[in-house]
Amino acid sequence: MPAIVLVGAQWGDEGKGKATDLIGGQVDYVVKFNGGNNAGHTVVIDGETYALHLLPSGILTPSVTPVIGNGVVIDLGVLFEELDGLEARGVDTSKLVVSANAHLIPSYNRTLDKVTERFLGKRRIGTTGRGIGPTYADKMSRVGLRVQDLFDEKILRQKVEGALEQKNQLLVKVYNRRAADVDEVADELLAYADRLRPMVTDTALLLDQALTDGKVVIMEAGQATLLDVDHGTYPFVTSSNATAGGASTGSGIPPTRIDGVIAVLKAYTTRVGEGPFPTELFGDDGDRLRKAGGEFGTTTGRPRRCGWLDTVIGRYSTRINGTTDLVVTKLDVLTGYDPVPVCVAYDIDGVRHDEMPMTQTEFHHAVPIFEYFEGWDDDITGARTLDDLPPAARRYLEAVEDMCKAPVSAVGVGPGREQIVAIRDLVR
Repeated sequence: MPAIVLVGAQWGDEGKGKATDLIGGQVDYVVKFNGGNNAGHTVVIDGETYALHLLPSGILTPSVTPVIGNGVVIDLGVLFEELDGLEARGVDTSKLVVSANAHLIPSYNRTLDKVTERFLGKRRIGTTGRGIGPTYADKMSRVGLRVQDLFDEKILRQKVEGALEQKNQLLVKVYNRRAADVDEVADELLAYADRLRPMVTDTALLLDQALTDGKVVIMEAGQATLLDVDHGTYPFVTSSNATAGGASTGSGIPPTRIDGVIAVLKAYTTRVGEGPFPTELFGDDGDRLRKAGGEFGTTTGRPRRCGWLDTVIGRYSTRINGTTDLVVTKLDVLTGYDPVPVCVAYDIDGVRHDEMPMTQTEFHHAVPIFEYFEGWDDDITGARTLDDLPPAARRYLEAVEDMCKAPVSAVGVGPGREQIVAIRDLVR
């Protein structure tokens, strides 16, 4: 049975949780393979809204085993707060498993993240200040703390002490902050050890066995393609690989066992934080789209920057991820716009670019070239088949499919779980 990667095709907030939920009944395992609590999924079930930050969205489907993979960085306080919140609402979270190799976010990295961002001033990246970047930096510098370290107190304290030898120099001498105390940091982490222990396993081995046994595994990315640390709009990116290639390293499932890549594409474009955004709308136009789409961050509550669909980015995402299926979300938000602009290329210093520019400088100077599509006024939130959609909406989807060079397999037409137009099976 298949292992399928699910990614965001833009700058995040495309509705990946809804896509996972759509196929939840056919899936046995949902794996979060990158990121931490710096992004969120919003899933609406029977009128109930669930905002997930660190947990895989599959945790809301009783038949699914949710997995936090080795590529994730974990704030233990956030993890248990989120679990407690779901359990208080009657959600069974007992099937969650956590990789022993996932890295932990210590308190000093949250502090460093916030003070570093303030220190950067105008050059700030727009991070959430949750310690994600410093923790990934520790991982690559081989001074990180892993989940398994919680179960060897001596090792944990040694690792914290080693990390703080350098970090306290930064905190005190560069940022004028109080030095972190080894025992305080270690004790805070160790307080979670007993509760976490039953959840921890060798998740790569677990998933290998699941695929061998014919189970269906979905690997769910945090953030999105244009936020990938290698393939995104660097340096305004996250600190992990949010593209399909990251699914293998972040889960332990080899690429030869991956059968498909579902990319979720919002019918328009949004981004949070700093960085270039060629189709961004400002003033009343941006406010209208933001209000219609409810574009405020699941994790931070920050208003998202909004703009028209950018198919240059869509093509790029298809190429980088090897997309086999597109899920277009929030098509209903475009109801009432006529015409509907779509960016098909960029003008950069008088030269047309149909593909993503090679350099950051070029992308900063990109001016969108638009084509205009007929809009529609019909309420499409009750549509369940393509024939239920007005002709103009169908033509819009056909253009998206043609310009992004991947088939549209499902379309979101509202926030509810059932508000979806299913065109072809995503698990096949």
